[in-house]
Amino acid sequence: MDRFQAMQVFVRVVDANSFTRAARSLSLPRTTVTTIIQNLERLLGVRLLNRTTRRIGLTPDGAGYYQHCVRILADVEETEACFQEAALRLKGRLRIDVPTCIGRLILIPSLCDFHDKYPDVELVLGMGDRPVDMVQEAVDCVIRAGDLEDSGLVARRIGTLQTVTCASPTYVARHGMPQTIEELRNHHAVHYFSSRTGRNCAWDFKIDGKHQEVDMRGTVAVNEAGAYLDCGLKGFGLIQAPRYMALPYLQSGELIEVLPQWKPSATAISVLYPQSRPLSPKVRAFADWAAELFASCPLLSGRDETDPAAASCGVFQQRQVSQARQMAMAGVAAANEPMPRRRTAREEAAEYAL
Repeated sequence: MDRFQAMQVFVRVVDANSFTRAARSLSLPRTTVTTIIQNLERLLGVRLLNRTTRRIGLTPDGAGYYQHCVRILADVEETEACFQEAALRLKGRLRIDVPTCIGRLILIPSLCDFHDKYPDVELVLGMGDRPVDMVQEAVDCVIRAGDLEDSGLVARRIGTLQTVTCASPTYVARHGMPQTIEELRNHHAVHYFSSRTGRNCAWDFKIDGKHQEVDMRGTVAVNEAGAYLDCGLKGFGLIQAPRYMALPYLQSGELIEVLPQWKPSATAISVLYPQSRPLSPKVRAFADWAAELFASCPLLSGRDETDPAAASCGVFQQRQVSQARQMAMAGVAAANEPMPRRRTAREEAAEYAL
């Protein structure tokens, strides 16, 4: 039995979570793939996979063997790349997982640039705010915001996330605008809870260079960034949202910044990968590309759309496209008519208060 081929087949079956899909991607008959896995298990004397009619899963022995196989195959790939003239001509499958809003607003608008640089890399992009078992789910790397808690992962910092405290005009009209940190205790917050721990994330401010947490009351808690922003827009309470998500609504008046003199603490954004695996060329290339992308994004660097670099940011492009579509639907004649002055958010809030 070709042990190297058996390792490749085993890793592909785990990555694809299917014997059929693995066989198709390797251009092998499904029966051949099944036989290779059976012979491999017989050779090792352990069961590597739990098979059911609907899915397959790694056994504890299979998870350990998978880690070793991934490391060995990555070492071989990196060694071969060192002796190839086109070392940057990376190829193969790269599976990553990112928070939904970072994926939609920051990464996806620029994915054509990544594809132009690495046309032979098949990028599999998972998006969500839930914890990911990188071994069991065959994920090469993830992008996450916050401090590294899992000692089994290696973190490479690629950017900083700015956060803003805000509320809708409806909420301000009903409950008033807090003027001090102490007044926050009399207000309601929309809480964001961790899918991993189930605990609400702390409300944090940087005051005179020091971090200060504030206990906030709340009747709504969610664990997805888009839903969190929606709750704030609907007036359920104050929110501390990523600036790149909130800025279009702050500019339109649908959100009002609260306590702008005291900013929430910035959060690190990192690419994470398992410590047990060597840093593969594909993961390194993706991390380098993401670091450049995040450094140039105005919303992540604290700048806004008045900055010349803002034109390249996906959030502003998305907003401009939306505005263009609205004008087209309204018709040329309507677009040329003088528009009445839009009231400011504070004027709307004052009207609600009457």
